[in-house]
Amino acid sequence: MIGERIKSLREKKGYSITKLADLAGVSKSYLSYIERNMQNNPSLQVMAKIAAPLDSNIEYLLGEEHLPKLNHDEMLDEEWRSIIKNAVDEGMSKGDFQTLKDLIRSNMWKENRPETNLYSNEKKKSSNIIILHIDN
Repeated sequence: MIGERIKSLREKKGYSITKLADLAGVSKSYLSYIERNMQNNPSLQVMAKIAAPLDSNIEYLLGEEHLPKLNHDEMLDEEWRSIIKNAVDEGMSKGDFQTLKDLIRSNMWKENRPETNLYSNEKKKSSNIIILHIDN
């Protein structure tokens, strides 16, 4: 079932096996094995890599009835996909992305909050340094 869904989505996108393999960062032969149901148990990481360029998700590939509905605003362009793929390839996890997003949102809130010191007419200038360490 997984292979059939991947093949169907790939063909709808007009991708060759080679093109999808390149976009997903998996080998062409491994992708072919999956599509031909010779490999029935790909890892979730591999399935996520394949699902992304197909504008799909793991749940659909595993048998959920409907594809996720995506607005044009929700689709990632190739540059975003490349950035995310590189980060994942370097070991960044979903938790790392969430933590980074929360940190950025926190810093944005700090920059936009009203000044709490009523005696100061000047806005305080601050510098934030973000250090992200990813273990392999």
